[in-house]
Amino acid sequence: MRYQGRIANWNDERGFGFIAPIDDGRRVFVHISSFSGRQRRPIENDMVTYEIGTEAKGRVRAERVVFADERLPWNTSFELGNVSLTFAGIFLVVLTGAVVFGKLPVPILGLYFVSSVVAFVAYSLDKSAAKQGRWRTQESTLHLLGLIGGWPGAAVAQSLLHHKSRKQSFQVVFWVTVVINCGALGWLFSPSGAVVLRSIFEISRG
Repeated sequence: MRYQGRIANWNDERGFGFIAPIDDGRRVFVHISSFSGRQRRPIENDMVTYEIGTEAKGRVRAERVVFADERLPWNTSFELGNVSLTFAGIFLVVLTGAVVFGKLPVPILGLYFVSSVVAFVAYSLDKSAAKQGRWRTQESTLHLLGLIGGWPGAAVAQSLLHHKSRKQSFQVVFWVTVVINCGALGWLFSPSGAVVLRSIFEISRG
């Protein structure tokens, strides 16, 4: 099985370094002898594909390393992070305004706030676990937190912590959860949604 990552550290004089997997997993040792072809020397931030092997002493290392066709789009990733962060900020401002003007009950704002805090903490813990090689939080759990209202906190975490922001498959599902959540919230503004929301809170008060 081949993996994709970037050269996170490289000591050209000694001919070795470490690869950071694209999914934010634990860094993998790589030696210059593991590169196929070797038409050029690797440098930091080079995108590569590789296989996983084990040395005699049991240390995991990259093997059959090949340079990818293009480098990791750091600028694009940074810009997308800013877009998601800006969108989350605008969303929370609009949500707060809807609550202030009586369009939505206060507990809805509380749900988003609490869920966002929990999501941010979950991303932070998963980032730490990835660096230390510990047990990771399942992606389905992160997506569920976003779906129930924690996606603004998740967007902040992705932008500030640079976690899960470059994994395309994760981002696709993440934005699907954002669309579903926003669609559900938008439905609450409709006459039928308002009736359901009013019924829920009347039952909870009773």
